[in-house]
Amino acid sequence: MPPVIKNGFNEELPQRKSKIDSLHSMAKNKKNQEDEVLIDVTAPISKAEQFFEENRNIILGAVIGVVVVAAAIVGYNKLILAPKEKSAQYELYLAQDLLEVEDFNGALNGDGEGIGLLAITSEYSGTKAGNLARYYAGVSYLNLGEYTEAIRYLDKFSTKDEILSVISTGAIGDAFMELNQPKEALEYYEKAVRKSTNNFVVPVYLQRAGQAAMKVGNDKKALQHFKRITEDFQQSQEANEAKKLVAMLEARLAN
Repeated sequence: MPPVIKNGFNEELPQRKSKIDSLHSMAKNKKNQEDEVLIDVTAPISKAEQFFEENRNIILGAVIGVVVVAAAIVGYNKLILAPKEKSAQYELYLAQDLLEVEDFNGALNGDGEGIGLLAITSEYSGTKAGNLARYYAGVSYLNLGEYTEAIRYLDKFSTKDEILSVISTGAIGDAFMELNQPKEALEYYEKAVRKSTNNFVVPVYLQRAGQAAMKVGNDKKALQHFKRITEDFQQSQEANEAKKLVAMLEARLAN
């Protein structure tokens, strides 16, 4: 239906104008909302920029500090530690030659060609060879009957190698047994056998743990160690002796 014209005016125009004004108002409100959203989004960015500007020197100083420290570590490892490690390895090689012929004094103190294990541990501290020299020094003292010194050096030795960890810890137990301190020896033997399930070394120190337990009068604990040999390490050289000890201790504990 065509619009009705009265007095030269279209009656639908006021209605359309009202709708148009409403649309303009909505559009304006929408624009204001968009502006608010834009402001909300950019506000943190502006604050971050302001924070950076206010703390530029501190932030840049911290970054530079990290870079300098990292560069120093790399430089130290490459220019100082690597050559030091190489020299320590050579000295350790000379000491090992003496250990092979059981010249424990020469290995410890040097023979004129090499500086010896004791010097390696002090002069090359922080190197892998310096750490390993502690183990060899402890073993040397153990063979020389200087058990307190053996404990001191072996206790300072550290390794991630499973078998060597068992042996070095067990060697401390051996030193305590030689000092007639079976209680302390038992502690280290038990610590040694918890480190591994190796079929070769673990039964050795389980047997020694059992013997130390018997010496301190703890037959029940001794039985546990010997039984573990018979159950978990049946093919070991210690198994037959352990079976006899298990039978003896079970009979003793039954009474």
